[in-house]
Amino acid sequence: MNFHKSYLIPINVPAERVPLLTGVFGCTEGQLPFTYLRIPLGTTKPLIKDYAPLICRIERKLSASSVFLQYSGRLQLINSVISSLPTYLMCTLSLSKTVIETIDKFRKNCLWRGSDSIAKGYNLAAWDKVLMPKSKGGLGINDLQLQNEALLMKHLAKFYNKAQVPWVQLIWSTYYQNKVPHLAPAKGSFWWKDVLKLFDKFRDLTDCIPGERDTVGLWVDQFEEAPLSVMFPRLFNFAIDQTISLKASVDIW
Repeated sequence: MNFHKSYLIPINVPAERVPLLTGVFGCTEGQLPFTYLRIPLGTTKPLIKDYAPLICRIERKLSASSVFLQYSGRLQLINSVISSLPTYLMCTLSLSKTVIETIDKFRKNCLWRGSDSIAKGYNLAAWDKVLMPKSKGGLGINDLQLQNEALLMKHLAKFYNKAQVPWVQLIWSTYYQNKVPHLAPAKGSFWWKDVLKLFDKFRDLTDCIPGERDTVGLWVDQFEEAPLSVMFPRLFNFAIDQTISLKASVDIW
């Protein structure tokens, strides 16, 4: 480890101890937020300015090559290079609407105008149509919003299947002992709350296969043809605890 290139970021450490610790380790003091592997990290949600390095990389790619390409070449550049640059960040963070719109602005300019963002001219097709698959009449350019949600849903799959990953075990033991996560109030960091916002879409795409039964809600989750609240609505209205887990209901019986 190269301590001269490392930072010590104190959290809940008395200010008078920081110089001592930095002296022992031979590094300098850092502050939150900071960037690790090009991902902005901190205790609060990244600001738009924290995504500036990503935007600059996209802009450099466009100015360096798109001016020499025709429409077909620009489309290939967008699909192969430009749309892939945010993927690493989208695997971890939920990009804000402003960031996605900024990236889409560069992709539009690349497709229709080359690298000149102020060139005059009309778009030859609506952007919504461009984002559609080729089989449906579009150009097959990735919809970054959908891609971001799909990549973040992988975390929900790991979480509900209790994968042997440290962050999964930490969240379960800290917030959801004897609780069904999507039926309890949202708790945790901004990152986890952003992931939990996708649960309704995640549930529409998946079915529950009861194992330990503590991640399945008895009434609201679909582990048969339909949720029991839909199959037996009148009985659901009389339920004392409509958020009870399948495991707790079995234990009661």
